[in-house]
Amino acid sequence: MTTQPNTAAPRRGVPIWVQVTIWAALLALLAIVAMGLRRAQQGTVQPGDEIPDFTLTLFDGYTYEGKSQVSFAELRGKVVVINFWASWCKPCEQEAADMEAAWRSYQPGGQVVFLGADYVDTEPEARGYLQKFDITYPNGPDLGTKISQFFRIKGVPETYFIDQQGKLVYVQVGPFSSEAQIHAIIDPLLK
Repeated sequence: MTTQPNTAAPRRGVPIWVQVTIWAALLALLAIVAMGLRRAQQGTVQPGDEIPDFTLTLFDGYTYEGKSQVSFAELRGKVVVINFWASWCKPCEQEAADMEAAWRSYQPGGQVVFLGADYVDTEPEARGYLQKFDITYPNGPDLGTKISQFFRIKGVPETYFIDQQGKLVYVQVGPFSSEAQIHAIIDPLLK
């Protein structure tokens, strides 16, 4: 009886470099998930927090001093009101007229700047919203939701009031009920 030689190739394991790459990718994924969970647990930015520089690209026609972008750093020395909104947001519509009226009352003095950050929206719908409510203060899309991620907003509308030194002093979650409510937050900051 003759035996035939085993012609099957010997089994080889996965090369070590492939194993290392897979483990490194898994560890990186776990680190990203852990950072996301940690950030979610932190909640929104709190009064007293210093706001770092960020840049908001603005819609044509809604510029700041003729510029198509506004940097938070260039607004030092002014009270800054950042309003996160969206055209699909019904509560945003409730406060739109009050926000615009407040802006128009502060604009001539130049000590207060309103910025609108359009959240998860399309430009045609956003522009329609701005026109519908005759909004004139600087507005732009929150590209890649970078600004809203920093502020860790929970939804829209949300409005952040920052003093002349760049510190957050007040957060309004949900719509304002009146223009007077907006003035009650800003006026003490101007004294």
